[in-house]
Amino acid sequence: MDSDTILIVDDNAINLRLFAEILEHAGYSVVTAADADQAQRVIHRTTPDLILMDIGLPGMDGLALTRKLKAEETTCRIPIVALTAFAMKGDDQKAFAAGCEGYIPKPVDTRKLPGQVASFLHHPLHHPSEA
Repeated sequence: MDSDTILIVDDNAINLRLFAEILEHAGYSVVTAADADQAQRVIHRTTPDLILMDIGLPGMDGLALTRKLKAEETTCRIPIVALTAFAMKGDDQKAFAAGCEGYIPKPVDTRKLPGQVASFLHHPLHHPSEA
């Protein structure tokens, strides 16, 4: 069985390395990007099974990139989970409104991360376009 590919988009190099190591240890194939431009290049080379999207990216932020990916036929079905330090009341709703299927606030509980990722991968959500 092939392992699921997770794209982690985060401009913090320490977070990128930490999340990648945790998920690789859990058996996932991981690709990373530090900003929206790099993420788009990675997505065009490798279609990930799930994207963990930091919201506070330099340049195009994570919510703008999520909206862009959800609007494109080739990427609209990839589940995107917001991974963010923006954990104020209502921020999760902004993430869902942009098209995110999930929301994981930072600091991330590294012991729970593999299970959270698995839950988003193996419980496909109903997309309105499939009705």
